[in-house]
Amino acid sequence: MLLIQKMIRLFGGYVKVRVEGYSAERFLNLCSYRQIDVWGLVSRQNSYEMYMTLKGFRRIRPIVRKTHTKVLLIKRYGLPFFLHQNRYRAAFAAGALLCTALLFFYSGYIWDIHFEGNEKWTEETLLEFLETKNITPGMPKKNIDCTQIVKDIRQQYDDIIWVSASIDGSRLRIQIKENEDTFLQENPKETENQPLTDAAETVSAAGTDLVASANGVITSMITRIGTPLVHVGDTVEEGQILVTGRVEILNDAKEVTGYQYEQADADIYADTQMEYEDTISRSYLKKIYDPKRTRDLVYLKVPFGKKTFGKILFGSERHSYKKWETYTSEQQVKLGENFYLPVFYGKIHIRSYTEKKALYTKKEVQEILSLHFQHFSEDLKEKGIQISGNDVKIHVDENLAAAKGTLYLNQQITRAADTEILEIERNEINESIGTDD
Repeated sequence: MLLIQKMIRLFGGYVKVRVEGYSAERFLNLCSYRQIDVWGLVSRQNSYEMYMTLKGFRRIRPIVRKTHTKVLLIKRYGLPFFLHQNRYRAAFAAGALLCTALLFFYSGYIWDIHFEGNEKWTEETLLEFLETKNITPGMPKKNIDCTQIVKDIRQQYDDIIWVSASIDGSRLRIQIKENEDTFLQENPKETENQPLTDAAETVSAAGTDLVASANGVITSMITRIGTPLVHVGDTVEEGQILVTGRVEILNDAKEVTGYQYEQADADIYADTQMEYEDTISRSYLKKIYDPKRTRDLVYLKVPFGKKTFGKILFGSERHSYKKWETYTSEQQVKLGENFYLPVFYGKIHIRSYTEKKALYTKKEVQEILSLHFQHFSEDLKEKGIQISGNDVKIHVDENLAAAKGTLYLNQQITRAADTEILEIERNEINESIGTDD
């Protein structure tokens, strides 16, 4: 509501005035009685300063006469005064008309494609796919079929279970919901086309075991498919079979008459240990920046073609610095939240520096090694590995500093391996294949 009120005042114009005299309070009372809008009232020495609309300012003449006060105009604000000041500037008027025409023209195009909800598929990947369907920034809105975009994305990506496409201003907004339980599978057509050269290899591919990927003590175990060979609390070694895909086939007398081979599936967690070591040198090249040898440039990027932009640089990038760093920041011009324009502006900051050899203090190397360990721990957590404890210690020597110790982890320790085919079944399979031939 306040924003709308400010916009109305700007379009209608308003002024800042000072009221002097012995009856300034009566002047304010009469303004209120005649419903003349007054705001920003500040008491000065023997006077009052306030804001009022241009329309209200034109109505105060009778009040000034009646109260015998003096009103001084301090400053003018708003569109009417701005237009009056620039009434003889033809170039300004032409520029305003051109700007309005360009805004109207650009509003018919899409200048930004925004994705929401995508985690597995990056924006770059999705943009490349849309480009194959001729959906790119800079295309007319009338050529965009949101329904077809949804169908194309669903057909291309099987693990995307829900898609929504909509146009907001000059932005194409695509919302995505991915299936968190998807996993990669082998192409069955490729398996069918492989030659049957060895019977043992063919059968072993039909069954897989889960073996330990590290030494540890099992803390939890949920088996869905296969026969578990270990239990919670068991100590296992790397390469040991935890769940076998060989399932026994029993008759009524509980006798083993054969085996069925499955793809073993289980969630098995174990307490494991990992040796951690991170070493850095205490000596380094320190950068010394010269605050007097810097340069700031600004630039504009405007459409030069359908997919290219021309860069207008205000200033020169030439300098005589021997060593320097360049920082660039860029933003796209937008009106409101979703109305993007094909205009980019940015800033280039160049600063000079020299180098000299320096030595990290003990506190500095401790902070660096602690930060490295924190990043390493975060990487483990992203992989689903929990750190239950550690005895990592930092050792600082004259030239080197190192963080060493043991990490105590809890993690999944399974990896797939081909199920071993029993000799008796191998012979039966070979005989069966010989009979078919």
